[in-house]
Amino acid sequence: MASNDFDVDSLASYLHLTPSQIRRMVDRGRLPGRKIGGEWRFSEAEIHHWLEAKIGASEDDEELARMEDVLQRGATKPDVSIADLLPMEAIAIPLNARTRVRVIERMVETAASTGWVWDPEKMIEAVEARETLHSTALDNGVALLHPRRPQASILAQPFLALGRTFKGIPFGDSQGRLTDVFFLILSVDDAGHLRTLARLSRFVGEPQFLENLRGARDTVEAHRVIEEHERVQFG
Repeated sequence: MASNDFDVDSLASYLHLTPSQIRRMVDRGRLPGRKIGGEWRFSEAEIHHWLEAKIGASEDDEELARMEDVLQRGATKPDVSIADLLPMEAIAIPLNARTRVRVIERMVETAASTGWVWDPEKMIEAVEARETLHSTALDNGVALLHPRRPQASILAQPFLALGRTFKGIPFGDSQGRLTDVFFLILSVDDAGHLRTLARLSRFVGEPQFLENLRGARDTVEAHRVIEEHERVQFG
């Protein structure tokens, strides 16, 4: 078994399910896997993409909380803090962009102002490739931008960037809805990315949080909205 593969037992332990649940899920096509020598094997990268898709598709805060709990149980680091991951200099209000390509460029440029992105051009290419594969735009006017895989080689540390346009723009939503709030998730490993995505998805699933964030007049107020929401909702 390749070092980055799971077998049924190790995947069951990772996902906090039983081996029989894992077998039923893969038999029904609900889990990506392949048989080698008659035994199921699961690529770590494919499992992370599967989890990412489940997180992105979920609008249920309880389900997201369960996923976050599963991811946190296997983590050696403290619980994710969106406020701590988002430096003030990585917030752009307003974000001066009117097209999808320009949004990606401006978001990476804003992130790079921290000095933590060592190759902005490579990051722009990676985020554009992910958006071309499948848009990260949600139906509530938010997009959760990120590369397909963590870019540890060009990042000093994991962090977030935030931008808000004062008018919504077309960003790839399947129903043609406009997007005006953009988060850029910059991770150095798959586990950290998934934990951040799960917590951030819970944030943007709260209509009151989005209303407050859209009402923020500047960088300082936007960060304060995030800090307050995190304090109240997550302690």
